[in-house]
Amino acid sequence: MIGGAAALFLLVNGRIMGASGLLGGAVDGTGWSNLLERLAFLAGLVGVPALIAMTIARPDTHLTGNLAIVVLAGLAVGIGTRMANGCTSGHGVCGISRFSPRGIVATLVYLGVGATTMVIARHLLGVI
Repeated sequence: MIGGAAALFLLVNGRIMGASGLLGGAVDGTGWSNLLERLAFLAGLVGVPALIAMTIARPDTHLTGNLAIVVLAGLAVGIGTRMANGCTSGHGVCGISRFSPRGIVATLVYLGVGATTMVIARHLLGVI
């Protein structure tokens, strides 16, 4: 679904769809010229999965019950997307599909760091 949304966003708007960039522009004011478009896209990004979750059984995600870990992970993802100038939808979906070297490298880096973090958190620290 994200790949389809990214392709449609590029075809209709001529711009790369990165969820963190859309959100960041709405928050910091750099994207206020198309604020309604950004908010509509972000509402769909959150709303459609919520509607689907209400109609079908949700899969077991094995998410930790430790709220501090969830908050820390969310902050780490937010900081990482700012440092990388993009998120998984921007670099991973749109960057790789356009053969962008920056997108490919960013995707390899965040996948590697994510895997390493998971090994450390689960197997060495036992927090997940």
